[in-house]
Amino acid sequence: MKLSEADRVAVFKAAGATQRKGRWIICAPPADAGAPESGEAVIDRVRDLNGDGRPEAVVTDGGTYCYGFTGIAFQLLSKQANGSWRVMSSNNGIPEFLKTKGKDGWPDISVGGPGFCFPVQRWNGKAYTLNRHEYEGKRCKPQR
Repeated sequence: MKLSEADRVAVFKAAGATQRKGRWIICAPPADAGAPESGEAVIDRVRDLNGDGRPEAVVTDGGTYCYGFTGIAFQLLSKQANGSWRVMSSNNGIPEFLKTKGKDGWPDISVGGPGFCFPVQRWNGKAYTLNRHEYEGKRCKPQR
């Protein structure tokens, strides 16, 4: 699935990105922070995740100043019936869309990062919320 240029711009704007020097930026360290410049926000993938016939887009952004040890954050956006884009989930980490599903056919999202026990979010009809923790498909308890 490919997005039009107008949809690409709308996705980045809905994700809170601004364009600087031809790059889309979501989080940038202050100039006086002495931190390396963060990465460019990108549309990582586009596909219909929930079977409604409209595309979803995953926007990722990187940089340890903004996202700590994980070094990456994502936003899942969905094209609405009126043509606008809505943020469905936003988190620090690497999203993995699982076969298990929440309400309305939305896939569960495992949010990967450092460690071995990852949070899994499930769509409840209004928001993605914590449902469980898993590692390699098996439930686990995160270390405290």
